[in-house]
Amino acid sequence: MGYSRHIYEKANSILSLRRQNAVQQADKKREEIYSKLPRVREIERELAQTGYRAAKAVVQGEDTREQLLKLRDTNLRLQNELQLLLVKNGYTTADLEEKYRCMMCSDKGYIDGRMCDCMKLLLRDIAFRELNELSPLAPSSFDTFSLDHYSNDPDENGKIPRKRMENILQFCKNYADNFTVHSESIYMEGATGLGKTHLSLAIAGAVIDKGYGVIYCSLPDIVSKIEREHFSNDYYTGTLAHLESCDLLILDDLGTEYPTPFNKSCVYNLVNKRLLMQKPTIINTNLTKQEIKGLYSDRLISRMLGEQVYLKFIGKDIRLKKGRE
Repeated sequence: MGYSRHIYEKANSILSLRRQNAVQQADKKREEIYSKLPRVREIERELAQTGYRAAKAVVQGEDTREQLLKLRDTNLRLQNELQLLLVKNGYTTADLEEKYRCMMCSDKGYIDGRMCDCMKLLLRDIAFRELNELSPLAPSSFDTFSLDHYSNDPDENGKIPRKRMENILQFCKNYADNFTVHSESIYMEGATGLGKTHLSLAIAGAVIDKGYGVIYCSLPDIVSKIEREHFSNDYYTGTLAHLESCDLLILDDLGTEYPTPFNKSCVYNLVNKRLLMQKPTIINTNLTKQEIKGLYSDRLISRMLGEQVYLKFIGKDIRLKKGRE
């Protein structure tokens, strides 16, 4: 996947800081060890000298076999002495080395000219984070979701809002706890102010904490951004590509985007592609099934409702209830 120059520069800056911190921490640890165990510094110098003498012998074409064997024995003796000295005083040889975040590339981002997996992950996370920063939404928590705002009295359909929402809350918690890149997709339907956005963003917060790449966005905002990029060079490597590839995509306010042919096609293609790729998506809408059918094609409705877990939120606008308390 391609990324903008800005994202590459940001990733390289982060890796540079990681390397600097690793070196600084290692220098600090070494100075601590040297101050307590001066012999450690001496051994390291002697080891360096044996390496230098071995290289010099080879370059000068001397009869190196016997000399190299002696240097090897000296080297092994020094290494054993170093290891025993460190262990005896509560250290290991690893305490003398830099502890990079990624030991494969030493936080350089590349291995023999190939991009390291840590760099790929960092680029992805930066791109997702920047997309999320453009959104009016933000991850929430299950701890701040209260069932006290839902009534215990049956509604017009004989359903008890508090019981229904208790079940939905538990489902969402279990979903977040057991999330994988192969988790089911979810379709949340219900009137305004019933907690759809809160619970979907609580899932986002928990899944992000587990290290997954999550994008959460308002559909009207994101389709507008995709449309602006449509004729630019970023169309196939920008927003749309990230929405298609992220581990979890949360689309808020389905049906409130402007109903142009482009927007309808964009929503269908995005949802359909993620379903085909078996990537989990959470969709929220304030509209009923019939209202959604009036906006989109039957094939989109069939895809969404037929292949996603359907959660029907019921009750009265809890935001209005909170305002009266």
